[in-house]
Amino acid sequence: MSENRAADTTAIETVLADSYRAWAAGDADGMVADYTPDATAILPGSRRLGRDAIRDSMARGFAGPLRGTTTWNEHVSVRFVGRDAAVVVSESAILFDGATTAPESGRVNATWVLEKKDGSWKIAAYHNSPVLSPAPASTV
Repeated sequence: MSENRAADTTAIETVLADSYRAWAAGDADGMVADYTPDATAILPGSRRLGRDAIRDSMARGFAGPLRGTTTWNEHVSVRFVGRDAAVVVSESAILFDGATTAPESGRVNATWVLEKKDGSWKIAAYHNSPVLSPAPASTV
């Protein structure tokens, strides 16, 4: 019998939504508020090790090329790994100049790893890579 994880799924979605809201506000501290101290972020061509490094990188971005941007995010799946870990797969994009839809060419596939510590879900790792082709209707 599978366990109902609705409350955990809602809590995880809230963590991610809070991070997206902080991005839209240009708030680097808020964006990493729910990251673990040893979190990692891997993006094409870069590796950020630790919440402080992720925060500093985002602060530089918000002060420069990411100023005034928002994000578009579509959660594809949430999969639990044991009691205290989850993997979220999403498709995302950075929206520039007031855009409300994400062009195909700017979308990324993202993987989030979250862990539950002291009753709260925290982001332990994030990775993204460009969407190179439309996602298949179903996967094995």
